[in-house]
Amino acid sequence: MAEDLIRYDILAQDALRGVVRKVLAEVAKTGLPGDHHFYVTFETRAPGVRISTRLMTDYPEEMTIIIQHQYWDLSVSEHAFEIGLSFKGVPERLLIPFTALKSFVDPSVQFGLQFETATLDEEGAELEAEMDEVETDPLVLDTPAPADEPAAEPGEKPAAEVVRLDAFRKKS
Repeated sequence: MAEDLIRYDILAQDALRGVVRKVLAEVAKTGLPGDHHFYVTFETRAPGVRISTRLMTDYPEEMTIIIQHQYWDLSVSEHAFEIGLSFKGVPERLLIPFTALKSFVDPSVQFGLQFETATLDEEGAELEAEMDEVETDPLVLDTPAPADEPAAEPGEKPAAEVVRLDAFRKKS
């Protein structure tokens, strides 16, 4: 089998992350339509992720957040999204690079994507440097604090089928 010098696997992953970026950007502008809501799983130690020490202690490897009723200040850039959520009654602001995503699921329409996450290599180091340049505003709540919306419990699976890219790869 010939060596893939184009790296179609990376191109496909980037394109699918673009789907998530576009969906979140639209939600940031207009809100969630209908019954749509999202389970977003990401690696907490991935380059560029910014979460509180408390959340890092509770979720040392990965975390699933639910974007549904109680979130605020969702903003989306080319490389990451930022969102306010409440965990055990404490408001938190999270910055999540798209390269840290492990899965994105919208159970309302049984749509899901699963991603391979990058390891900290040259690309990860570059992303970390880019993310350090991103300005983040301090958490300002101009609305009443949202009710407690905990992250999904570790091991809890959304009720949607997740499409794995490996299913489409040619096995040799």
